[in-house]
Amino acid sequence: MTAKNAYSRKLLFDDADKARDLFGPHNANLAFVAEKTGISADSRSQTLTLKGDDPKLVDQLAEVMVELYAMLGKGLQVLPRDIEPVLKHLSRKGATPSPHDSSKDVKKLFHEDSSVVTPKKTITPRTFTQRDYLSAIRTNDLVFGIGPAGTGKTYLAVAMAVGDLLARRVKRLVLTRPAVEAGEKLGFLPGDLMEKVNPYLRPLYDALNDMLGFQRVNEMIAEGVIEVAPLAFMRGRTLNDAFIILDEAQNTTPEQMKMFLTRLGFGSKAVVTGDATQSDLPKGVLSGLNEARKILTGVSGLFFVYFTEEDVIRHPLVGRIVQAYERHTEPSEKN
Repeated sequence: MTAKNAYSRKLLFDDADKARDLFGPHNANLAFVAEKTGISADSRSQTLTLKGDDPKLVDQLAEVMVELYAMLGKGLQVLPRDIEPVLKHLSRKGATPSPHDSSKDVKKLFHEDSSVVTPKKTITPRTFTQRDYLSAIRTNDLVFGIGPAGTGKTYLAVAMAVGDLLARRVKRLVLTRPAVEAGEKLGFLPGDLMEKVNPYLRPLYDALNDMLGFQRVNEMIAEGVIEVAPLAFMRGRTLNDAFIILDEAQNTTPEQMKMFLTRLGFGSKAVVTGDATQSDLPKGVLSGLNEARKILTGVSGLFFVYFTEEDVIRHPLVGRIVQAYERHTEPSEKN
């Protein structure tokens, strides 16, 4: 509980409607802020009062709220899921020092330069690693995004690819995945080769549809502006003026990875995504992603971005379900 003589900051916002959006329905955002940081957040009309025992934390949170208010002025929505990573960062006490420890860096997360605008939505990074990932893609011709599922590796890469295509920085998009047989043999599935591997490519289609719309995606595929294909289709090609994404790269062999990386042509950019701990390759087969990490680290012109569990963006209920399962399995693992 906050002491009576706690440090406080009062913020006055000039637009009543935007202030209400910032505070959330029935002050839901402020309640979320208080729960995550332990700082009292009370509103009256267009005024927000922050109060807590740690002056530095209160001041940093005040700066974050000002940045969130500015986001609303650019037409972006503010939801608890968008601010949770920042609140987690601010309220972290006694933790290992992070490269993102200044309030200035917190503000950069919400800066408009970090966002990617697509026809159907504006995509804003929700964690510091996501922001660094987008920055790396903007400034490097080859970027590896490595980490667990749910961190936005593929979705953000597709957003950057769509943005570059619409800005005519590239002439086409090529999105590919290795088609690893998981439980069923491809030869026994119905249809031609593309029909057999389409389920493996579905996440890439979903991301494109989310940003461009189903009809426009189909038109661009028919025109050859967008190509979504299994990795085997990349062999023997040189891709110029293209944005190329290799997804699920942990399921490539070393030979496939080398083949893909050498497809990069003039005016092209590539992003490789994968979870180095979740290979579906047969036992004993080396992952091309893991080998590439060892061989290419330190090579100029490319960049590695590593995501962690802290970057996983998911529904709060999913987090509670995962925790419940972990509590359930821990006793049995000890027996």
